[in-house]
Amino acid sequence: MTRRSRHPILVEREPFLEPDGTLLLQEDTPDDAPVERPEVDRTDLRNLLLDSLPERAVRWRHALEHAHNGLLHFTDGNSATYDLLVGADGADSRVRALLTDARPAHTGQHVIELGIPDIDRTHPDLAAMVGRGNYWVLGKGQSLSAQRNGDGRARIYLSFYNTAEDWLVTSGIAFGDPTAALAQLIDLFAGWDSRFTALIAACDDTILPRSITTLPVGLTWPSRPGVTLLGDAAHLMPPVGQGANMALLDGALLGLALAAHPDDFPAAVKEYEREMFERTSAAGRQSAHMQEILTSPDASRRMLAFFQPG
Repeated sequence: MTRRSRHPILVEREPFLEPDGTLLLQEDTPDDAPVERPEVDRTDLRNLLLDSLPERAVRWRHALEHAHNGLLHFTDGNSATYDLLVGADGADSRVRALLTDARPAHTGQHVIELGIPDIDRTHPDLAAMVGRGNYWVLGKGQSLSAQRNGDGRARIYLSFYNTAEDWLVTSGIAFGDPTAALAQLIDLFAGWDSRFTALIAACDDTILPRSITTLPVGLTWPSRPGVTLLGDAAHLMPPVGQGANMALLDGALLGLALAAHPDDFPAAVKEYEREMFERTSAAGRQSAHMQEILTSPDASRRMLAFFQPG
C-alpha cells in the first residue's frame, strides 16, 4: 500500500481544440513527472546569459550597418575590426550577405501577438481555461494559441494562413488604435466559441503584428574564414517550435568548437557548420511539414493524426 502525498500533484494541461470548442487532444503532465521538455521565458534566459558575462563583453547601441574586409561599420558612423564575426542577428541578418545571396521569403502566414497581463488576478476564469501549459485552437486558415509566462502574463497568438504578403495592410486592421484593432480581430474570429474570443477581448493595448518568412530548407554556404551564422540568420524556419531550440544549440556547439580549436578559428567554424547544416536541415524539413499541415483545408484533423500516429 502506497502512502498518499499530503500535497496535491498539480497537472499541466495542454489542450488542442477546434473553433467550436471540441476538445481534440489534451496532454496532462503532473508536476512530479520527469522534465523532458523544460521551458524558460526568453527574457529570463536572456538575463541569465547576460549576467554570466564580464561587464563590458556586450556593447550596446552599436547597430550594424554592414561588414567588409574585416571591418564592422555601425549606423552611428563608428567602426571596429573583428577576428571572428558570428551573425546572430536574426531573420533580417546583415551578416548573412557575406556568405550567401539567400533571402527570407514570405510563407503566407501572419501572426498577431497580444497579451493579458497578470491573468490569474485580472481574469481568473480565463487563466483556469488556459492552464499552465500551451493552449491551442486550430481552425481553417486561422489559429489561436495561448501560453503562460513566468511574470503572470499570458501571450495570445492569432495566426492567419494562406494570406498575401501585404495582408497586414490590406486587412484594414487599425493597429494604431488598439481598441478598434481588438474589435476587428474579434470579428475575424466570428463563429468561434465565445471562450476564445473572450481571450482576445481581455488583451491589453500591446499588439504586435508579424509577417512570417523563412529561408530555404537545407541552406548551406562554402565555409569562409572569419565569419559564420547561427539561429534565424542561418536557418529561419516557420514558428512551430524548432527555431529557438536550434539557435541555442548552435551557440553551444559553436562555443565548444571554438574551445576545441582556440588558435584555429577556420577549423572551428568548419566543424560547427558541418554539424549545424545537417541538424538544422532535418529540423527545417520537419518544420516545413508542420507548416504544410497548418495551411491545409483539414488542418485540425491532420494535426491530430500527427500527434496520434497510427
